[in-house]
Amino acid sequence: MKKITDDVIYIGTDHLDIDLFESQYRVPQGVSYNSYLILDEKIAIMDTADVRKGEEWEANLRKALGERRPDYLVVHHLEPDHSSMIARVLEIYPDIQIVTGVRSVKMLQQFFDTPDIAGRCITMKEGDVLDLGKHKLHFYAAPMVHWPEVMVSFDEYDGALYSADGFGKFGALSECGFYSSEDPDWSEEARRYYINIVGKYGAQVQNLLKKAATLPIKSIRPLHGPMINEDLGKYIKLYDTWSSYAPESKGIMIAVASIYGGTIQVAEKLKELLESKGAENVFIRDLCRTDISRNVSDAFRYEKLVLAASSYDGGVFTPMHNFLHLLQIKCYTGRTVGIIENGSWAPSAARVMNEMLSQMSNLTIVEPTVTIMSRMKSTDYPALEQLADALL
Repeated sequence: MKKITDDVIYIGTDHLDIDLFESQYRVPQGVSYNSYLILDEKIAIMDTADVRKGEEWEANLRKALGERRPDYLVVHHLEPDHSSMIARVLEIYPDIQIVTGVRSVKMLQQFFDTPDIAGRCITMKEGDVLDLGKHKLHFYAAPMVHWPEVMVSFDEYDGALYSADGFGKFGALSECGFYSSEDPDWSEEARRYYINIVGKYGAQVQNLLKKAATLPIKSIRPLHGPMINEDLGKYIKLYDTWSSYAPESKGIMIAVASIYGGTIQVAEKLKELLESKGAENVFIRDLCRTDISRNVSDAFRYEKLVLAASSYDGGVFTPMHNFLHLLQIKCYTGRTVGIIENGSWAPSAARVMNEMLSQMSNLTIVEPTVTIMSRMKSTDYPALEQLADALL
């Protein structure tokens, strides 16, 4: 629990012993489940928390409330890491009303077997206002950022945007700091969070940014990660870049899926050639041994990508297939891509990589495609040099 202003209290929790977020993303620094309490003439709880931290969240809520009782539970997003405690809140505060979007009401009934839960809802549409006294919350629809029912709210009194999963990041607040200004690595984990979780919905994020641009925002209060109170333009610009699918940085990522090390040797030679020709920020990622969510994030970050993979079962080695599948569903676009394949009797990796890339939009596939037979030899150097020249 932490006081943000005289009448806004943070009641969220850190989850430090979680192994995987959404059962798929590694979170070595944990994750936070952010929740806020506005104490005004009317009292509003702003979202709840994951049930695995439910007891701690409830204790924070009770301590912040003291003898007072809440009037409203505002539900911006129904994903279980933010909504699991709704039934408990209705149980301990039977007079409370749920304030949420129209699309949330049906979904509430899917998640909770609570009698007449729909009858306890106040539904908000675009532009509707919840008047708490000094604090007046204006609601805006944010469909598919990153669920269809999502709404955000803007408190006109203190200029706070309650942004749901927008502007969130991995990392518990005890590890990365309560405010973004305390977190020098904000963009690293925020980018990984955005690209892997929200990244498919860039157009919808752009729509939300257009709405946000009309508001006098002084603070962004997300459902994960630090609050943003300074340099808002910097963070909004990053979100604009990510959601428009534009490269954020210059650089060449060489993504390698190698079975016995031969393909990695080819990648190392290409890196050497590129750097000798003046290329900057060239780096290799071993897809077999590095975190796939970080690999996907960095593929979006940089302007150029080289795929180097072994052939396998008449196709492409599985780690590369998985990597390209994730790039496709996250809408990878607008990049320059080079291809290297390795095979011992019937090279097939390039064919499959090209087929998968063809399902993505606006990619420039440079020539030549380099084919290595089992192990790189000096006779392969000219083709690698041509590929390096084409990537510059």
